[in-house]
Formats: sequence, structure tokens, C-alpha cells
Amino acid sequence: MTNTMPESDRPDTDRDMSRATRAVDPAELRRRLDRPVVLVGMMGTGKSTVGRKLAQTMTVEFTDADHEIEQAAQMSVGDIFAEFGEAYFRDGERRVIARLLEESSGVIATGGGAFCNEETRALILDRAIAVWLDSPIDVLVERTGRKDTRPLLRDSDPQEILTRLHDERAPFYGEAQLRVESANGPHQQTVDRIVSALDDWTRANV
Repeated sequence: MTNTMPESDRPDTDRDMSRATRAVDPAELRRRLDRPVVLVGMMGTGKSTVGRKLAQTMTVEFTDADHEIEQAAQMSVGDIFAEFGEAYFRDGERRVIARLLEESSGVIATGGGAFCNEETRALILDRAIAVWLDSPIDVLVERTGRKDTRPLLRDSDPQEILTRLHDERAPFYGEAQLRVESANGPHQQTVDRIVSALDDWTRANV
């Protein structure tokens, strides 16, 4: 994706996602961060894998919200969806994320639909820096096809569902303070983009 708007006119959520990264001192950036970093975006953007690498780079704690939900419920996300429905899951997800925002000062990865919930989104925007990881649909299809653990993709055409979900959710993800590309290639490249974007944001806002 290429932005044609001049840099000075772009909002934080519409930065040039392909811009070159630069060297940033993780220790200095960590000192400037006064809140957790929360990764949001579609399933398949690599939030968990990138989140772990980002936390390692910055020497902070990493938490996967879906894992915490499964631990609390003693059930998989797919089983919660199947047995109780999406509304029940989203309510539990909101409560778990609220707890994580109180307890964590590191990196939190969320499920694909979390940021679309109005209450959850408000919590994250108030207490954290939200980073929207965005990927082309073909990348999402390829990544999500690697394992059959996505309840929203079962028994339907993944490309159709992912395209529809992306279109529906993009306005919500667009409220994140930052937007970063997660394309094919080493996950460290995405981590470097996030670090660079966080460096810019903290210098301007903290």
C-alpha cells in the first residue's frame, strides 16, 4: 500500500507503512513508554509471533490475550465460540484485556475481533498504545491456512470471509494510534517497523 498524502498531513493511523526503518535504542524507547503496547488487527497478521519478538527486542513482558482467555476458561477459543457464541466470548475477552492492561506494561497481542468491540477498544485506546498490524488479503489467506484453529473460517471460503472481515473491521482498526505493515518476509522486519513507529509516537506524545 502506498500513501500519496504528504507526510506532514498524514494522521498517525495512516503513516507510510513501507517507509524505511532506522536504528532505535530499545532501552531509550522503553524508558519513554508509559503504557503497554497492544497489537490489534486481523487474524493472520502475526500479532502473537511479532508480539513475542517485539517484547524480546524491548526486553519487556509479552502476553497473548487469547491464551489468557483460554487459561481462564479452561477451554479453547474455538470451543468457547462453539458452545457459548461470539457475544459470550467478547464479554469474557473484554474483561481479560481490562485485567491485562492493569497488570502489564509490556506487549499484549489481541484476537482479531477484540478491537472491534466498542468497550474493549475504548479501554485499549485509553490505557495503551494500539498498533494495527495490517496485511494484504492474500497474505492473510496463506497464513491462516496453515492451521485449522480459526472458528470464523471453518466451513466457508477463507478468502471471501477474510476480505469481508477486513472491510468491516478496517474502520475500527483505523482508530489505533499506529498502523504498521505485516507482509511476507521475516517477522523481524515488522518488529523493526513497529519500533520505529513507536519511537516517532513517543517522541511526539510522551
